[in-house]
Amino acid sequence: MARGTFGERLKRERELREVPPEEITMATRIGPRFLEALENEDWDKLPGGVFNRGFVRSIARYLGLDEEAFLAEYDLAHNAHAQLLEQKHAAQRIENRIPQTPLWVPIALVLLMVVLLAGAIFGGIYAWRKYANHRSPAAVAPPSAPPVSVPAPVPSAPPANDPGSPAVPTSAPLDLSVTASAATHATIQADGVIVFDADLRPNENHHFAANSTFVVTASDSSAVLLELNGEAMPPLGPPQASGTMTLSSKNLRQTPGGNARP
Repeated sequence: MARGTFGERLKRERELREVPPEEITMATRIGPRFLEALENEDWDKLPGGVFNRGFVRSIARYLGLDEEAFLAEYDLAHNAHAQLLEQKHAAQRIENRIPQTPLWVPIALVLLMVVLLAGAIFGGIYAWRKYANHRSPAAVAPPSAPPVSVPAPVPSAPPANDPGSPAVPTSAPLDLSVTASAATHATIQADGVIVFDADLRPNENHHFAANSTFVVTASDSSAVLLELNGEAMPPLGPPQASGTMTLSSKNLRQTPGGNARP
């Protein structure tokens, strides 16, 4: 799919229904910058992954369009963009690749130098002895150097087991992923205990574990993207406003067998 086809159609369908961007934002709780990025196919300004697909599905549903058809068009446009980036990165890697010298070349050079040096030393010793024997047949050969004793290596003791080492904790039943799409302040409580109270930077991600509930508060609701056990959660509140949400296993969609989908 050519660049611009998906975004242009999304914008055209919205304008044909005379729906302003502010109405989309209020109805779907999708920030205006994300709607603009989708219509312009500016993928770098979007959070990516399941969030992008959730935005497309919500907009298509509000405009009365075929959600699956629109998701398929989004996948084609996004995958084409990803393939183009991969091709550029591959070309750069090929250009920057520097041929490396085979490992055997320096080893062979070192061995050759050792052989030449040993040959020169033994040749000099042989010539000197021959000359000494010629001048003084009764000369006593010089004493050989005393052998050098090499201490035997001391085997290292195996590491002792630490009886006081802590046991590996078991995984909590709930896992919360918090990703910031813009700068904001966030507070997260896990089972009634505050585990995070600080500013989040754009594209910053944190994971938290709890047994039963999370309580998430953010000064900018649209700047915080939540995933509970891998499932995308709705925004905390209206864009550009603070919001608070309580999350538990009840927020997870149920499988036909009655268990929450992981």
